[in-house]
Amino acid sequence: MSVEAGRTPGQTHRTAYDDETRARLAADSAAIIARYPQERSALLPMLHLVQSEDGYVSPRGIAFCASTLGLSTAEVSAVATFYTQYKRHPNGEYTVGVCTNTLCAVMGGDAIWEHLSDHLGVGHDETTDDGAITLERIECNAACDYAPVVMVNWEFFDNQTPDSAAGLTDALRAGRPVAPTRGADSVTSFKAMSRVLAGFDDGRADEGVGAGGPTVIGTKLAREKGWEAPSFDGDRSSATSEAGTGGATHQPQPGEEQSSADRPATTGGDVSAEAEQKKQASTDAKES
Repeated sequence: MSVEAGRTPGQTHRTAYDDETRARLAADSAAIIARYPQERSALLPMLHLVQSEDGYVSPRGIAFCASTLGLSTAEVSAVATFYTQYKRHPNGEYTVGVCTNTLCAVMGGDAIWEHLSDHLGVGHDETTDDGAITLERIECNAACDYAPVVMVNWEFFDNQTPDSAAGLTDALRAGRPVAPTRGADSVTSFKAMSRVLAGFDDGRADEGVGAGGPTVIGTKLAREKGWEAPSFDGDRSSATSEAGTGGATHQPQPGEEQSSADRPATTGGDVSAEAEQKKQASTDAKES
């Protein structure tokens, strides 16, 4: 049995935060907004913030983000529905993501997915009836060198098998501690990880091994054998420039070669009235 996506008959969303919760979220939001030159740029981490409170991006979370940033709820919803890390219905305590992209799939990812789906009795983006695990198919966990990979709240569990993955989920549901293969020494809850993704450090960033043996083997071999990548023309011209300036690195100025800022117009369309209007409209939108 699983908790299906969406609401069950008769279930309603909470419509507002109490004063204490709202004050706490407002203080955290102010800290987030202060990181950016434009307030609306804080939307992504703020969505993680309200998700850390509710366990998903709730209607009241969307309303809070909209009112705080001066956006419409439609604008906030458009962003929240674009990215898969934002959940639009209550998530489990742990998100278990199984990579079924090409390399992981051929290395056993598909078999792990099928076994876990049967073992847990849920499908993609569904939650076990005890609320412990939401199971997901992941397109890529960015860990091909450890395929097949399973992630729990975005912590790595490398070189998995159907049996080891099932044992992992059993431990999570039983409340037993589990240790990721790399990175942090433990797995935190979905809500706690959402707060980390909002930009609030939980002190675990420097725990454990980041890049393991399979990740750095290429660099190790290159050093042992003296391999070097061929130089580019830009490298040679840069070296010549540095030699002519006593080693000082020349920084391209706007409009110069190697600079992408304020490039000169190259076509009639670039300087047309329509192009200038579009450019001004874009600038106005960024500043509004």
